[in-house]
Amino acid sequence: MATGYASHLNGENRRGEQDAPRTHKCDECGKEFRYLSDLKRHMRTHTGERPYRCEECKKGFCLLGSLKRHERTHTGEKPYGCEKCRQQFSRLSGLKTHMRTHTGEKPYSCGECSKQFSQLSHLKEHMRTHTGEKPYRCEECSKEFSRLSDLKRHVRTHTGEKPYRCEECGRHFSELCSLKKHIRTHTGEKPYRCEECGRQFSRRGSLKTHMRSHMGEKP
Repeated sequence: MATGYASHLNGENRRGEQDAPRTHKCDECGKEFRYLSDLKRHMRTHTGERPYRCEECKKGFCLLGSLKRHERTHTGEKPYGCEKCRQQFSRLSGLKTHMRTHTGEKPYSCGECSKQFSQLSHLKEHMRTHTGEKPYRCEECSKEFSRLSDLKRHVRTHTGEKPYRCEECGRHFSELCSLKKHIRTHTGEKPYRCEECGRQFSRRGSLKTHMRSHMGEKP
C-alpha cells in the first residue's frame, strides 16, 4: 500500500513539474526554462563555458551528460542493447535509430517527393538530389559531391588506399562493393537471375549484358 502511494506521489510530482511555469528566461535568445539550474546549463551554449573535462583526452564539455557519453568512446562501453538482435550501442539515440530497422518506421519525409527515411541525416542527403547542393569538395581535384561517403571513396582514387581485404586470398579493394563482388569468385554465389531463361550471374552488369541477347541487341 505504501509503495503504491509513493508511486502515486511520484507521478503527481512529475505532472506538477511538467505544469510548472517557465519563469527563467535567457537574455541572449529568449528561450524560457522552468528551473534556474536549466537556464544556467543553457547559458553555457552562449558563453562557451565547458566545466566538464575528459581525463583521457582533455576535451571539454558544457554538460555532464555529454562528458559521460564521450567517455564511452574511450572505454568502449555500450550500455544500450537491442532486444531484437542484441546489438549494443554507446548512446540511447543510436539504439532508437537502430530500432527503426526492425519496426520499419520512417518518420522523416521529403517535402518534394514524399519519400520517407528512418534517419534525419538520410533525408538531408536525399534533399540534395532536389537542390543539387554538393557541399563536399575534393582538395586534390576540386570535384564536388553531395555525400561525404562519396567524397571519401573518391579520395581513394588519389591516395591509392585499399582498406577492404579479402580474407580468402588477401587481395585489397578501395570499395566495399568491389570486395563483395570479388568474394563471389570464391563462393560461387550468383545472386542475379535472368527472368527469361533462368541463367544466373555473379554481377549485375553481366546480367544486363546477357539480357540484350533476349532483346536482340548486340552486347
